[in-house]
Amino acid sequence: MTHRHSIARPFFAASAAVFLALTAGCSKPADQGNTGAASTSLGQSVPAQQGKVASKLGDLSAFRSIAADVATIVDKGDLPAAKARIKDLEVAWDSAEAGLKPRAADDWHVLDKGIDKSLSALRADAPSQTDCKAAMAALLKTFDALHG
Repeated sequence: MTHRHSIARPFFAASAAVFLALTAGCSKPADQGNTGAASTSLGQSVPAQQGKVASKLGDLSAFRSIAADVATIVDKGDLPAAKARIKDLEVAWDSAEAGLKPRAADDWHVLDKGIDKSLSALRADAPSQTDCKAAMAALLKTFDALHG
């Protein structure tokens, strides 16, 4: 049973990364067309978030969600589990690079550095919960700042 789980996790992480890369690379920039609503592929209209400006990089919510999961795990003190979960963020982020970076290279580099700092904190030889909490808080703050 553990062998099956060891194969399934990378498979699902890679599948999620491919999905994110495809959707990020194919999405329309926020400044085109609609004002006040975003169109879906089915021709339906979804209200735009009021008071929030979309990131130049596009929809970062999937990446932020993983980072928030990692921060929650760090807060609980389970650094090995947080280290395992942040690998999902690393894989998804790296897979989406080709679709995201050309949109806003400066923003991409800022976020990439924040992800790298979080990875380093969690992968340290002797990770400190304080350092990991600080790195994750800074990363979430960066996501929020780039979202507008």
